[in-house]
Amino acid sequence: MRLATTLMYAGDPRATADTVAGWEDAGLDVLWVAEAYGFDAPTIMGYLAAKTERVQIGSAILPIYSRTPALLAQTAAGLDAMSGGRAILGLGASGPQVIEGWHGVAYDKPIGRTREIIEICRSIWRREVVTHDGLYQLPLPEGQGTGLGKPLKILTHPVRDSIPVYVAALGGANVRMTAEVADGWLPFLYVPERAADVWGASLTAGFSKRDTALAPLEIVAGGPVAIGDDVLGLRDLARPLIALYVGGMGAKGRNFYHDVVSRYGFEKEADLIQELYLSGRKKEAAAAVPAELLELSSLIGPESYVRDRIAAFREAGVTVLNVTPIDADPQRLLSKVKELIS
Repeated sequence: MRLATTLMYAGDPRATADTVAGWEDAGLDVLWVAEAYGFDAPTIMGYLAAKTERVQIGSAILPIYSRTPALLAQTAAGLDAMSGGRAILGLGASGPQVIEGWHGVAYDKPIGRTREIIEICRSIWRREVVTHDGLYQLPLPEGQGTGLGKPLKILTHPVRDSIPVYVAALGGANVRMTAEVADGWLPFLYVPERAADVWGASLTAGFSKRDTALAPLEIVAGGPVAIGDDVLGLRDLARPLIALYVGGMGAKGRNFYHDVVSRYGFEKEADLIQELYLSGRKKEAAAAVPAELLELSSLIGPESYVRDRIAAFREAGVTVLNVTPIDADPQRLLSKVKELIS
């Protein structure tokens, strides 16, 4: 099991990035960089490549709608070159509120687009002359544009001809596609004891079609971590975030986070959180997040308890433990977690 954490997009990214070398010394294996509608991730990722020597640097996630497939491939290849082969391309659909409201692009066919993007990116990294006839048309067909487009291959030579592609997926069909074609899976609000009930069938279906040339699917999951005899109250820090996702990330009937929490067995609680959040009662929505969900989706407690939670994630198939350290000295805490997973 490898150790990861996420560099969030809020605050001063340069100040945060300057601490990452210490996290690398603590044993961090993978550093994810988030992108929403604040700073872009690739700029920060390039800075991190210069500040580190060993840690893998991944986007979690780059929205599939805001960049063309070729640009996604170029970005990953550029980061791979600057980092000496340490890039991970993390992709996701984001959501219609951001894609249509911020980027001004129609949110359609997310699964088909993701599949085609992965195919095109891998072709580009192999330095093939790229042609594609699907949702993405390369080059543009006759009658579209100027008519001057022609098939091309990437000018430069990528460090690797296969850069790992991880996909953020929650819905059944998307998870099935991820298990079939991606190198890694980025779920959210992952409860190891109940994950198979939600995604087991989709993973099995995807694995049945997986190319044997691909390595086993990496699964990235975890949660906030704190170790001590008096840290249980820190679980409540996750309440506003869970309420935001379960209650506010999408309208009723179109919120994957709400659906996942419901399938975990918290259907009534998820409905209440959503009702409160969408009516503007955000503090009440946060208070309605069940304590059991906070416990199961985190690694907060005495060392023996955290050790048991790590074992539960490992047993569920998680290969990359992604944690958010809650400690005045995150480097020290990351070092301790690395010791526990080794």
